[in-house]
Amino acid sequence: MLVPVSWMEEYVESRFAHPDLAERMVLSGSNIESVEVIGEGTEGVVIGKVEDVWDHPDSDHLVVCKVDVGADDGQPLQIVTGAPNVRAGDFVPVALHGSTLPGGVRIKKGKLRGVESAGMICSAQELGFDDKVVPLASKDGIWVLPEELKQEAALGQDALEALSLRQAEVIDFEITPNRPDCLSVYGMAREYAAVYDLPLQKVETLARDIPTDQSAEDFVKVSIAKPDLCPRYIARVATDVVIRESPWWMQRRLMLAGMRPINNIVDITNYVMLELGHPIHAFDIREIAGGEIHVDTAAPGETFTTLDGAERTLTEDTLLIKDGKRGVAIAGVMGGLNSEIRDDTKTILIETASFSEDSIRKTSKRLGLRTEASSRYEKGVPAELSQIASDRVCYLIDLTQSGKVLKGASDCYPAPQAKRTIIARAARVNAVLGTDLPADDMAGLLKRLGMEVEAKGGQLLVTPPSVRVDLKEEIDLVEEVARIYGYDKLEPTEHADSVAAQVTGSWAVRDLLRDVLTGAGFSEIQTYSFVSPAGVELIGAAGDPEKTDFVKLINPLGEENSVMRTTLLPNMLDVLARNFNRGNADCALFEIGNTFHMGQKTAEGLPTERLSLCAAFYRKGGPQLFRSGKDADFFLLKGALEKVFAKLGLGAPPLAPEEHSPTWHPGRCALVAGYGVIGEVHPDVLARYGIEERVCAFELDFDALAAAAALKREYAPLPKHPAATRDIALLAPEEVTVGALEGVIREKGGKTLESCGLFDVYRGKQVPEGKKSLAFSLTFRAQDRTLTDEEVNKTLSRILKSLESDCGAILRDA
Repeated sequence: MLVPVSWMEEYVESRFAHPDLAERMVLSGSNIESVEVIGEGTEGVVIGKVEDVWDHPDSDHLVVCKVDVGADDGQPLQIVTGAPNVRAGDFVPVALHGSTLPGGVRIKKGKLRGVESAGMICSAQELGFDDKVVPLASKDGIWVLPEELKQEAALGQDALEALSLRQAEVIDFEITPNRPDCLSVYGMAREYAAVYDLPLQKVETLARDIPTDQSAEDFVKVSIAKPDLCPRYIARVATDVVIRESPWWMQRRLMLAGMRPINNIVDITNYVMLELGHPIHAFDIREIAGGEIHVDTAAPGETFTTLDGAERTLTEDTLLIKDGKRGVAIAGVMGGLNSEIRDDTKTILIETASFSEDSIRKTSKRLGLRTEASSRYEKGVPAELSQIASDRVCYLIDLTQSGKVLKGASDCYPAPQAKRTIIARAARVNAVLGTDLPADDMAGLLKRLGMEVEAKGGQLLVTPPSVRVDLKEEIDLVEEVARIYGYDKLEPTEHADSVAAQVTGSWAVRDLLRDVLTGAGFSEIQTYSFVSPAGVELIGAAGDPEKTDFVKLINPLGEENSVMRTTLLPNMLDVLARNFNRGNADCALFEIGNTFHMGQKTAEGLPTERLSLCAAFYRKGGPQLFRSGKDADFFLLKGALEKVFAKLGLGAPPLAPEEHSPTWHPGRCALVAGYGVIGEVHPDVLARYGIEERVCAFELDFDALAAAAALKREYAPLPKHPAATRDIALLAPEEVTVGALEGVIREKGGKTLESCGLFDVYRGKQVPEGKKSLAFSLTFRAQDRTLTDEEVNKTLSRILKSLESDCGAILRDA
């Protein structure tokens, strides 16, 4: 909402300037987008009079003008221009040699097609005005100044000063939808007066009891068929109308407020809309058949041509202003072409009405037609404001001598709205704001906003102005007290029920896992929870009841989004396939996301929602990944899993064989007991996704990990004694698992075994068929002494003996 400060200050009784106006308005809750000062950067532009115009000798679109700019030597300037609307006798703004225009443009003498030009005759756009606000007569050419300035302005006078535009401030307020009263200059003046505790002047209006021979009722009768859609409709009449240019003071205010001046009648209706926030419409009364106005809904499929010349098809819930035969306006949106004001119009009907917000909003949206009027009506225009707006329009018509206003009005108001009274408790206001204001002080603050307030004990009986449609209950008044008192004056206090922000255990584990996996070279992804049931089939899990107990959507967008996921792996493989198909050489990803299970319901009967962790990678074109020098295989992923378990304080992952899952490659996968599964994805599954490289993945129950995590760490001193290391290569049957071997090693190693790790698996010519070679690195250390070779060898002998007896694994010959 563009608000010229000078226009706003007309209603505020103040003897002093307020340079901190913008800041104070913001502190009171009136947000500001920008403050513009008209004329900044414009120098050397003066008033000139065009004395003569003739064609350019070497151009068919240029003319040469002789312009009197009040020079000391009395000599006019010769200026070449291409403007089509320049005429002898016009007063125009002239940029002299050496002048500066907005944007830093410098004007100098020169020649155009061989003819000297001593300056430039300016258009309004060249002086910084937006094209949409330029007066209609000057829209496509130079700015021809209003006739009245010919008597008031002196030739050679600064043009912006002569137009009262020099240093004119315009504030662009950001108006929230709940404050339609602020969609007006007078509404913002009310805020201005309240902020500075200044008197607010009333707008001048023309009463209905003026002495005229005829009255409005002699010309028009109004009836409302749908009072719920149109609570009030007022029609006043003006005769002897003269259509002409508006006075400059009105044009100037309209331009500064972002609206183009058209003619006096249109400008007056727009002026009042901007001033009071109430849309106005004027009809040529010759086109109102039968002298009747009926407010009713349109017939289904009825067509109507609006002022913009477009024919529109209406529905049965479109509110229509009708005369005795036809529709003449779409209520609250736009008038009709069949009743517009024309140059020969002599008698007009002035409409001010209140319409249902919902009705106007639906009509505007359905027709795709949003106007200044509809944007205000859809936020709420009270019926009481209609009379003020009606009388204000009549006052301006009379003031500008645009016509003769008739007495009376055809005012249809079937159910007058009662004033609203809100009770506010002073104690409650203070409790919410953390203040200690007396009730009388609160009453004074509310009265500054135009409210009627009666203090009774600790209570305030408040009657808001009719325009404050946003004030409905006590808490609304609390906000009003706060913003007028000053948000900057409120002492910051901690809420009684406030709790310091804390990270839950689950979030701490989530953040920790993100750090571990990104440090290992994985990138985090987020995928949709709505998936296709075919994803479970693609990973070969169609026979798994836990993977197929889908939560089905009642109204899905399509089959591909028809269920909620029970596993993260299909989404992960989708993303890997997309990267593979786009030539991404290697890709390592992880996701922490929800899965949903219909078969496992909560106590409330709702599906169970669980968090899962899924990680996967592939390497295209070679075995190396993450520049680690390690093969991109199961064991690399197992290493990442071991890092996860170590960071969570869970020790080594409890791995067990997984032999029957169609999702995983046989012999290259394992169950992570109690948590999930890890392995290489089955080649058949990869073929369905179009991935031609090995993919290794794990999917774990995140909630189980979080519940078991031991994140607290106790200090352990650095060891004082050296360690002893032994590497052993075992020859074990193919069916014996690494986990079984590690279990025996750890059990028989006792307290002196500090760590045990597999570092090689070999199958080849030197290894008998049905056997495999596994190499382990063992570290021994005692906390109280240095271990001797004899002690280490004795423990190692015990380990090897148990490996042979329990697992059939023997020490491999070199």
